[in-house]
Amino acid sequence: MSEEAPRRRHADRVSITPTFVGAGSKLTGNLECEGDLVVGGHVNGEGSVRGAFTLSEGGHWEGKIHATNAVIAGEVTGTVSVSEKLEIRKSARIRGIVIARTIAVAQGAVIDGEMSVTSGTPVVSYEEKRKD
Repeated sequence: MSEEAPRRRHADRVSITPTFVGAGSKLTGNLECEGDLVVGGHVNGEGSVRGAFTLSEGGHWEGKIHATNAVIAGEVTGTVSVSEKLEIRKSARIRGIVIARTIAVAQGAVIDGEMSVTSGTPVVSYEEKRKD
């Protein structure tokens, strides 16, 4: 993909073999993931994701999560640290600290805490129009 090509949403580019924590699952502890991680269940701990992190609607994360890119549609209590792009969907509820190079927040998302953009660019606000 060239630098000039339009960028797809991170949720559309999930790797072929992501790691899943499915709805109804509970995980307590630290998790290191070399690829992408998709969470629909409940995680209490710290996570390090070298690929894209997706917290699905209905998913919960308590603790600290660091990822290269992330899409948050569920609930986070703790710290979200993203080295590149963070997309916060309208169903997201975040209580804690959010740090990313770039941040896009859908209208309706709730962020109760601190938000920091490391690139110095403004936070992008958007209206979610498509269903997943």
